[in-house]
Amino acid sequence: MKALLINGSPNAKGNTFHALSMVAGAMNAAGVETEIVQIDPQAVQGCIGCRQCLKTGRCGMNDKLYNYIYDQLDSIDAVVLGSPTYFAGPNGSLCALLDRLYYSAGAKLAYKPGATVAVARRGGASTTLDRLNKYITYNNQPLVSSFYWNMIYGMRPGEVQMDAEGAQTLRHLGQNLAWVMKCIAAGPAHPQLEEPRAWTHFIR
Repeated sequence: MKALLINGSPNAKGNTFHALSMVAGAMNAAGVETEIVQIDPQAVQGCIGCRQCLKTGRCGMNDKLYNYIYDQLDSIDAVVLGSPTYFAGPNGSLCALLDRLYYSAGAKLAYKPGATVAVARRGGASTTLDRLNKYITYNNQPLVSSFYWNMIYGMRPGEVQMDAEGAQTLRHLGQNLAWVMKCIAAGPAHPQLEEPRAWTHFIR
């Protein structure tokens, strides 16, 4: 079993990396393999609505970060989305990546458990989690929780290690993720939608 953790911070060894490492460490202790993927510090192209992916199943923008993550999707069993908090929301580059990934390849993640992690200096972590949770709950993925919201606090790199409650919350999140992954692997196949998908809009 393997989980992919996406570090949405441009700082490769910053607090979001440390937070995701806490989750990964607990999963490793439970026998689950993990990999933390680092988002590029350069700008990440957002979706342009070309709909090329509807023809090919893959985003038409041929960038290295998207392609690497896309190529892992068939071999992973869970995903964790982590981000620092910028103006009460996730890093825009992460959202640009996830918009394209979930639109073009959401079927590869469906029914695989997911979780989110927010890092903040002070405020805005709840809305960061809310935005990230929407990718998972839109996509037939079980959303895994801890005993508190998955947020941790720190400003300078490594300061999240000082947030004892936040660190414990993330370790327990990792334990819960590993447990859910094992339950799914041991259980029946996921249910299929038994009726045609309904699409509506509000233009009259």
